[in-house]
Amino acid sequence: MRLAEQGACSQNRLGRLAAMDVATIKGVVERLEERGLVTFATDPEDRRRRLIALSDTGRALIPALARLGHAVSEETLAPLTAAERATLVRLLRKIA
Repeated sequence: MRLAEQGACSQNRLGRLAAMDVATIKGVVERLEERGLVTFATDPEDRRRRLIALSDTGRALIPALARLGHAVSEETLAPLTAAERATLVRLLRKIA
């Protein structure tokens, strides 16, 4: 989802956006590539750097993944009252 929000970016930037260390994001990107969900291009501003972007196939999955993420969040938060949810969101934003 971060790649959909950010657009094309370096693997390093994507890792920071997703709060993943170098080794983890490398594995994630490799798996996305194997599934044909991302493409790579040379950064025109720094030809040593590769930019990662969602492929057409990857972009097509975003709406379904967003719905799934929303459903999981709703299920996770279901036991909380509206006030508790608001408190949780406020606290998570504080530590983000």
